[in-house]
Amino acid sequence: MIDITPDFDDIQYRIRAIDFDQQCYESRKNLYLPQYFKENLPLVNLCIKRITPESVRQYQHEERALMAHRLISSKAQVKELLGAMTHEILSTNEKTAQLRSELAQHYENTAFERCQTMGEIVKTSLWTVLLGK
Repeated sequence: MIDITPDFDDIQYRIRAIDFDQQCYESRKNLYLPQYFKENLPLVNLCIKRITPESVRQYQHEERALMAHRLISSKAQVKELLGAMTHEILSTNEKTAQLRSELAQHYENTAFERCQTMGEIVKTSLWTVLLGK
């Protein structure tokens, strides 16, 4: 999804991930990363050509700030949702183990290895992304 925001002297384009119905079930990390979808390749190539590494870091920082704001403003709902997700079986043990391992390697964060459910993986992933680790 492309978010178009008019700026003072120009227009900003923000590329955002699109959610899909298989989240919390699939086991391959790349299914959660929209840059690996073949349908998104033209958009990915455009971003690679047009966006500088400094701008990428700025956008990452801004997205983390927006996520943190949404998390804080919906703290009770998020806590309840993550609590429910943590105690529910949302995927198979094999898929949970595969995603846990791939994310531990991707983020270089052993906290994922302690996750037993997809809900725990989502919670750990949120904190990892928000803290910029």
